[in-house]
Amino acid sequence: MPLLEVLQGAAAYLEKQEVEQARLNAEHLLAHVLNIKRLELYLQFDRPLSETERAPLRNLVRQRGAGRPLQHLLGTVEFCGRTFRSDPRALIPRPETEQLVERALTYAPPQDILDVATGSGVIAISLAIGFPKARVKATDISNDALLLATENASLLNVNTVCFEKADLFPTDSLCYDLITANLPYIPTDEISMLDREVAHDPILALNGGSDGLELIGRFVSMALSHLNPDGRILMEIGHDQDLRVIKLLSEHNYRDILSFRDYQGIPRFIEAVKGRTAESL
Repeated sequence: MPLLEVLQGAAAYLEKQEVEQARLNAEHLLAHVLNIKRLELYLQFDRPLSETERAPLRNLVRQRGAGRPLQHLLGTVEFCGRTFRSDPRALIPRPETEQLVERALTYAPPQDILDVATGSGVIAISLAIGFPKARVKATDISNDALLLATENASLLNVNTVCFEKADLFPTDSLCYDLITANLPYIPTDEISMLDREVAHDPILALNGGSDGLELIGRFVSMALSHLNPDGRILMEIGHDQDLRVIKLLSEHNYRDILSFRDYQGIPRFIEAVKGRTAESL
C-alpha cells in the first residue's frame, strides 16, 4: 500500500474520532514509525509500506483516536524551538507557556532564577540556555517530574540547573532576581470536565484547589521572602483569574503588576515586582 494512501486513511480515522488537526497528527505518527522527518513524507508518497511498517502505525493511530496525547505517543514535545522528552510523569508543556519564557528573556539578565513547580523542566532549562551566566534552581513536589526534568537537562546538555524536591519553595534562605511558576490552576470541580487528552496529565499538575488559586495564593505570599529587592515574579494563570490574582498581588504589596495576553487574546500571564517596605526605603 502506498505511503500516501496509508496517510490518508490514518487522517480520516483520526478525523472521525474528532482529533483536531487530524492530518498533521497522522503525519507525525507515520514519520515517527518510519523514523524520518515529517516533511520527508512528502517526498515519499509513492513509497510502498509493508505490513511490518503499517502495524505499529495502526496501534498508534488507535491510541491517538482514543485520546492519548500525541506527545506521549511520540515521547517528545517541541518547546521554544527545542525537543524535550514528554511522558505521563509531568504536564505536557503547552505552546502558550513558550510566551512566558519569551517574556522572561526580555528582562535584564538575572543572576539567580527559581522555577517553581518545574514539571518537565522546560521553563528552567530554556531560561538557563537563554541566560547562560545565571544560577538556576528548579523545584517540584513530584519525584517523577523531577526525574523527567533531569533527563531533559541531560538531553539538552544543560548542567547549570539545580533540581530540588520541594513544596513550592526550597528550604534554603537564598533569594532570587526572577521567580517563574506555571502552577496548577484548575478548580477541583472542573477537572472532570476537561478535554480527554488533559486527563493524561498528572492530577497533581492540574488541581488548583476549590477556586483554582490555592497554590497561586501560597506562591504569591511565600515568594516575597525569596525575592531580592526589586525581584520579579512571572507566572501563568487560568483564563479567568487575572483580576483576582492582581488583587492578591496588590494586597501583598507587589508593584508594577502587569497582566498580558496569550496569542488567543486570553489574559494568561502575570508579572509583578517585590514592593519596598518602609524599612527598605
